[in-house]
Amino acid sequence: MSVVTLRISEAKHARLKQLAASRHTSVNRLLDELATIALVQHDLTTQFRAAAASGDPQRGLELLDKLDRHFGG
Repeated sequence: MSVVTLRISEAKHARLKQLAASRHTSVNRLLDELATIALVQHDLTTQFRAAAASGDPQRGLELLDKLDRHFGG
């Protein structure tokens, strides 16, 4: 496990403490969860871009049309 020093304003720290308390967790756990979310979003964006670059645009449009018909969009 690593230690990271984060410099933030007192006001932001107070707000993070309030947010953590409202979720019944610690600030450390909250920041760990937020870091996980950011990494997952990054990974998904990278995977999406790679798939889009190698994909078939016509097939993608067909799938979107199918979703629209299914969900009434």
